[in-house]
Amino acid sequence: MKILFVGDVVSACGRRMLENSIHELRKQHDIAGIVVNGENAAHGKGLSANVADELFGMGADIITTGNHVWRNRDIFNLIEQNPNIIRPANMPKSNPGKGWTVRKVGGADIGVINLIGQIYLDPNNSPFEAADAAIAEVSKRTNIIFVDFHAEATSEKVAMGWYLNGRVTGVFGTHTHVQTADERILTKGTAYITDLGMTGAYYSVLGMERDIIINRFTTHLPQPFELADGGAQFNGVLVEVDEQTGKAVGIERIYMTDFK
Repeated sequence: MKILFVGDVVSACGRRMLENSIHELRKQHDIAGIVVNGENAAHGKGLSANVADELFGMGADIITTGNHVWRNRDIFNLIEQNPNIIRPANMPKSNPGKGWTVRKVGGADIGVINLIGQIYLDPNNSPFEAADAAIAEVSKRTNIIFVDFHAEATSEKVAMGWYLNGRVTGVFGTHTHVQTADERILTKGTAYITDLGMTGAYYSVLGMERDIIINRFTTHLPQPFELADGGAQFNGVLVEVDEQTGKAVGIERIYMTDFK
């Protein structure tokens, strides 16, 4: 069984690229399920009901989020109503929604856990303790378990990969919008990559207009962010899973653009 994981989708540009890429990848691969990080999918920050419907309509089975999850008010009800939209499990328990879900794809149940890092991000509970608790619950229903770790620090992501090695099928970093080249199968059968990357504007700074970000760095003067558009990129990984053991047997990093 093959599962596709998509790095942070940013704005309408990223959504268009996602739709085109899924169509192309389905021609090339027998994809059983798709997990999309959608925390920047609505206007570059957050997720809305309309955009969530759009992502599910493209073929997403599960949508993960991150530090921008609460940017749009309609997500509060949406995340309570739809168990296939999840927020980081180590956010306060009083927050709406859940930090994990289990869904049947391709004839098998897969579990997805969402976590957020503690380094250089707003305070949250320990992602390592939250991972332990979520795995204890998800493993009651399936041995195929994936983790989206939305974190800033590379060291924290790598540590999480090794901490969960052999306990989950895959650990994939999100948040930095830059795809890393360290995809691998860890020693006990866990697929890993430090960051899936971004699905959005190629000619940009993390999805934003280049000149605005450059001016902010060079002048230190505040300027409103503006979303970039035009040429786009798709970043993600395709993981092959042994359904009997729940171990990953292959991981392929995917990078595509819509221009030559």
